[in-house]
Order: sequence, then structure tokens, then C-alpha cells
Amino acid sequence: MQNIPKAKIGIVAVSRDCFPESLAVNRRKALVEAYKKNYDASDIYECPICIVESEIHMVQALEDIKKNECNGLVVYLGNFGPEISETLLAKHYDGPAMFVAAAEESQNDLSDGRGDAYCGMLNASYNLALRNIKAYIPEYPVGTAEECAKMINEFVPIVRAVDGLKNLKVISFGPRPLNFLACNAPVKQLYNLDVEIEENSELDLFEAFNNHADDKRINDVVADMAKELGTGNKIPEILPKLAQYELTLTDWIEQHKGYRKYVTIAGKCWPAFQTQFKFVPCYVNSRLTGKGIPVSCEVDIYGALSEFIGTCISNDSVTLLDINNSVPADMYNESIKGKFDYTHTDTFMGFHCGNTCSSKLGNCEMKFQKIMARNLPREVTNGTLEGDIAPGDITFFRLQSTADAKLRAYLAEGEVLPVATRSFGGIGVFAIPEMGRFYRHWLIEKNFPHHGAVMFGHYGKPLYEVYKYIGVDPSEIGFNQPKGMRYPTENPFA
Repeated sequence: MQNIPKAKIGIVAVSRDCFPESLAVNRRKALVEAYKKNYDASDIYECPICIVESEIHMVQALEDIKKNECNGLVVYLGNFGPEISETLLAKHYDGPAMFVAAAEESQNDLSDGRGDAYCGMLNASYNLALRNIKAYIPEYPVGTAEECAKMINEFVPIVRAVDGLKNLKVISFGPRPLNFLACNAPVKQLYNLDVEIEENSELDLFEAFNNHADDKRINDVVADMAKELGTGNKIPEILPKLAQYELTLTDWIEQHKGYRKYVTIAGKCWPAFQTQFKFVPCYVNSRLTGKGIPVSCEVDIYGALSEFIGTCISNDSVTLLDINNSVPADMYNESIKGKFDYTHTDTFMGFHCGNTCSSKLGNCEMKFQKIMARNLPREVTNGTLEGDIAPGDITFFRLQSTADAKLRAYLAEGEVLPVATRSFGGIGVFAIPEMGRFYRHWLIEKNFPHHGAVMFGHYGKPLYEVYKYIGVDPSEIGFNQPKGMRYPTENPFA
């Protein structure tokens, strides 16, 4: 992906001075070896300067990981650990920090070889709270070298997401369309998340588009589009305009991202877009999203933010879909019932006009936007990428600001079923366990808009940790609760 951070996590071992330093040294070496054996070695950096036993050591280690441009920190308790120095390390490190502790190795070495990091983790957590320091602590943070290496690998997508948000700018064009007030939300929480936003008029975008009319790069982009579409290139005459628009957006990004490293776009797509630009932007949105630059529809700012988080976590393209329509009973009975372990209300269709990138669709084709064409000439609605979404695991999610500027979120793991949709747009038959109850008692009850972001794979575990790390109250993080786990508003007699 071109538009997200690469994780580089500095591993700093700490040691309480009344314990043998060799415990922390040797355990750190074993941890690093285990990580390099099982995962991408470029994810980590072993801080070699010292074992942190004092505040002076803390400063030395901090300077070293900053010098080596680490965007994540692991404080590794090789033994009990110096509770003050180790937490000061996290306090003064400007990035996501994780605490993890070494398990004891053998019953045959529980004298000088006993590190007591199990105990030290309690003191570390207490000191973190005293100093109001945010840190990620795994579900069970004590383990062998191999187990701790796995924990650090699970920290990698969290680092990408947290670091990405700190360096993100959301660029929007135009106000929300009149009847999509649901996508509107206060931008105050963006600043709380350290995200910048640049809001522009759609007239600014239209001017920039017209200024690209004779851009010499258009033919190359058209050729790339035609190659991507293959036999799905059904409206080749629209490609030059779409290429002109893509260049407009990519140039805007380079000229406007300022001091930020990463960008996502919340774009206008109707009602006046088609009549003025003479096409719809869906396919261009899909192409940018496929390159790691998510573009949301209908100026959905928090949708774009959610997509970016998903891109960082999954290291893959994502999409934004309407939680759109129920699955007809005859389709469920014919294609799902008895073949998949889902009830009818576990299923729904996720749809959008054509913004899902080609790599996540079946046989995709360039088409016109059917809904818009009901009220407009068909020729100004060309530019959607249509096809059934490829079957496989998904995570459906969204981060949202409420009307009174509080963060609220949801996430649910499920799948896209291999069922023909017999419909139009970029669309799929989705199945999420207990979706019906989740839909009623979280999505509706908590006033979420109709747009949901989709990661292609199961990423609930890191996403939940990201939500917590960036400050979403756990009581405001919803998930598809299993049977027997009642929602607060759920009728117990239902």
C-alpha cells in the first residue's frame, strides 16, 4: 500500500537493578530471534544500547529508538523491571507503546533464573495509570519468547493504524447531499484524534478538474484503466474523463497534504456532480482505494476515516458500503438455507454504486449508475464499477462521532457468501452471526448511519484494540453479541 505507515517497532528490555541483568539481555535476544524466525524482521528494531535500569538509561534508549525512526515501542520486562523508568519511557515516547513480560523458562532454574516479570507487569500497569500514560497491554501479556513474538506481531497493525491517524489529513469536497444528513457529524473528534481535515467546495474541485483537460498524462492513465478492466471495459469512451478526474485528485493530494504523510478523501458524488462533470466518480474512487487512498462517497468524513483505519490494519484495500437491503426469502431458501449455518436475519446485502476496487469483485464491468439514471440522462451517469463482491471473510466496522461529539464504534466479523446477488452495483450477500439483533440493538439504537466500512478478512481483534487505544470508551464499542448475551435495550421476553 502506498498511503499507510510501515511499522518499525523498537524493542527495549528493562531490568530491575536487584535482578541479574543477564535475564533481561538473554530474554530480549531470544525474543528478537523468535520474531525474526517467524515474522518479517523489518518490523522490529532491537535497541542495543542498554538494558533500562534507571532514568538515565531510559533517556539513552529513548534517543536511540527515535534516532532509528521507530514508530512503535515495546517495553519488554525481562524481569521485574524498574516501574518508574519503564513507564517514563512510554510517557516520553511519541507513539504507540506496548508492555509485555517474560515468562519463567524452567522449573530447574527458579533461583537466580527467576525474573518475576509476572509480578512486575502489575506494577507497570499501576504506574502507567498514575501517570495517565496510554499503553497497549495484550490479553495475557506474559509469555515465552515465541509467545511474546506473536504478541508483538499482533501489535504491528495497531502501530500502523495509530501512527497513521497521527499523520493523516482528511480532504473533503462539498457539503453532504441534502438527504444524507446521516453522514454528517461534528469534526471535533478528528482533532481529538490528531487528524487534520481540509474541507473544500466542490467548485474548487470542478475548477481543478477543468484545468486538467489537456493533461499529457491522461492517455497513460486511460491505458492503465483499460488494462485493469479487461473485458469489462464496456464504456471505453468515458475513460478519458475518468482519467482526467483521477489525475485531478492525485495532484490535489500532493499539493494539499501539507505536513501530513497520509491522506483520505471524502468526495461529493451527487446530486450536481453528474450534470457538471458528465460522469460519476465511482470507478476512480475504487482505483484510489485499491492503491491505499480510501475515498468515501457522499462526503462521508467518518466513513473515510474508518476506511483508512481498516487499510492500516489489514494492509489491504477496503470498501465502504450501504448496509443496504434484506435478502429475499426465496434467495435465502434457495441458496443459503441448509448450505450455510446462518438464519435469514443473519444475512443482508451490502451495496454501493461502484466504489469497490476490482481486486475485490468477481467479473466486474464498467457501467452506468442505475439509480441516478432514473432521473438523469444515462450518458452523464457512466463511471461505476459493477460486480458481485468476491466471497470470503470480512470485518464490518465503523468509527463515528455522535451528534454531541463523542466517539462510538462497532465491529463484526462475518463473510460474503458465494451467492449470486442478481442485482446491480458493487454488491454482495453478507452473513454475520446474530446480525438481526446487532442491527436493531446497536446500529439502530446507537444511531449509526447507513455506511459501513469493510475489511476483507477477520481483523476484529486488532481493530478492537485500536478503538480502545485511540480513546473510544469500551462501553461505546458494539459487536454482534452471541445468543444469551443480551443487549441493554433488548427485550428479555422477546
